[in-house]
Amino acid sequence: MNTIYILWLRQLKRYFRSKSRIIGSLGQPLLFLVALGFGLGPVFQKAGGGNYIEFLVPGVISMGIIFTALFSGIEIIWDRQFGFLKETLVAPTSRLEIMIGRTLGGATVASLQGIIILVLSFLVGFRLENLIILPFALFFIFLIALLFTALGTAIASVLQDMQGFQLIMNFLVMPLFFLSGALFPLEGLPPFLEIIARADPLSYGVDGLRGILANNSHFGLGLDFLILSMITVVILLIGSYLFSKIEI
Repeated sequence: MNTIYILWLRQLKRYFRSKSRIIGSLGQPLLFLVALGFGLGPVFQKAGGGNYIEFLVPGVISMGIIFTALFSGIEIIWDRQFGFLKETLVAPTSRLEIMIGRTLGGATVASLQGIIILVLSFLVGFRLENLIILPFALFFIFLIALLFTALGTAIASVLQDMQGFQLIMNFLVMPLFFLSGALFPLEGLPPFLEIIARADPLSYGVDGLRGILANNSHFGLGLDFLILSMITVVILLIGSYLFSKIEI
């Protein structure tokens, strides 16, 4: 447990020391909130969709989480190239504890990113009807962060160079985000797009957050939680296995 805490704390220190990283990672979500929220808001409302800001905010929060969570895996490759990972792996502790500590740290950082975006969304007109729902929203934020941090760890465990990791992440992130219903309703989609959306794990995270924050869930909160939890457990198991096989 001490190893898990130390690695978790190390991830947080890295995050708070890099102020440019915090500010830079907020640029794209804020652009989406302002440009899309105010640009497409009137169109969305005329089409009978309601307040687009309320619809958009859960998707933008998820975008900030997934970017931060997936790219946290690059730190494994960075540490491997500079020898820090070797020092960690030869320590008298299990690789499972190391993986859990790094994953929890990355998930906490990604969750903080999502919380910051949620706070900033109030500046563009987003409102919570009831503060009692806030803990449930924070739980979903952490669940999304945990899933995609574990996925980033799993991918980084089998790669040797940062360029390859970035290519794979760019190939994954945008399709996962755009096909999750973060920017558009999932109702009335063509059958092939609906199948893809249902296969996208981020769809259930976005839908769960939207159900909690905006009372607008497509799949239902129970199904969102169940599927997201199951996928998270599977990815954690895969990530743990792949991390245990890292050669130093």
